Amino acid sequence: MSWMFKLRGDLSKSQSIVLSILGVLIFLLIWFVLTLGENPILPAAILPSPGRVFLAFPKLIDSSDLLKNTCFSIGLNMAGYVKAIVISIIIGFAVGLYPLFRGLFRNHIDAVRFIPLAAMTGLFIKWYGVNTSMKVAFLSFGIIIYLLPVIVQRIDGVKDVYLKTVYTLGASDLWTIRTVYLPSVLSRLFDDIRILTAISWTYIIVVETINANSGGIGTLIYNARRFARMDELFALIILIVLIGVVQDQIFKYLDKEFFPHKYQIKNKHSAKLEEASLLETVFDFGMQALVWILLAFYLLLVVVEYTGIIAGSQPLSYFFGGTLWVIHLTFISIVAYKSSKIYNTITNKAVANAGV
Repeated sequence: MSWMFKLRGDLSKSQSIVLSILGVLIFLLIWFVLTLGENPILPAAILPSPGRVFLAFPKLIDSSDLLKNTCFSIGLNMAGYVKAIVISIIIGFAVGLYPLFRGLFRNHIDAVRFIPLAAMTGLFIKWYGVNTSMKVAFLSFGIIIYLLPVIVQRIDGVKDVYLKTVYTLGASDLWTIRTVYLPSVLSRLFDDIRILTAISWTYIIVVETINANSGGIGTLIYNARRFARMDELFALIILIVLIGVVQDQIFKYLDKEFFPHKYQIKNKHSAKLEEASLLETVFDFGMQALVWILLAFYLLLVVVEYTGIIAGSQPLSYFFGGTLWVIHLTFISIVAYKSSKIYNTITNKAVANAGV
């Protein structure tokens, strides 16, 4: 048991999961004790009981169309992220690599982080109105001002030995960006993007209170706070936390999928690479199966959306509204990536067989 109190001790996957579950149970027990009885330590107006919060979910599903509002907020989150990442990478690489742009804008990029985003909502309303495009633009801006300086910093952190190697081999500037800067920066940028996920949900809640009729979890939180429905408020907060945890796991999976070299850590006592645990193998298999299930479900919804075979319904537009484009882009990217992997596998097998 000494591993529990060892300074900076490493935990196995199974130990980490067991302790995480135990931590959740302890948290729920404390919550239950604080709200127990007719005269609890903390009254329901401050902290509703776990039972009341759990029962708030069916009410939200029935009266507030929870699924539709959740899908809209997820689409808004994804749309803001896609725009922010594309813009940040383009500007960040220009500033990080070329002295002219670095001299012109580096200090300004560092300074823009201090802009109070809540005060910017009025400007974005003036520029874009109060529709979905304004919310996506505001969310993108909120991510960009944090992501841009990080990209420049990651570019500065590229090891000089790699640059000297490619220059020795006669690589051009474009080839150097493609083979050294992009892989190095993007592999480390994934961790930064994961951290910014939590910040993006804060901005979503802020921006969805504007023109609340358009929907979203932020709208539901605004209404719950306005009418003092504390059970619904806590239920929605828990929902956002759960979505954030799922997003974090998806980012971890994508990081492992795109940059497997980061996980090829050598065993401390041998030169062999550490093998994936049974739990990790099961999780990876589950994620692969989930991807194919989601693709099949998406294709079914696309058929219904654009043929109207079920009473003229458009389920994708209904759930995602003005952020539907990012859903299409996401699944098109998945299909392209999966197709390229299958093609490379077939090609490599053909080459191997030809060599034999």
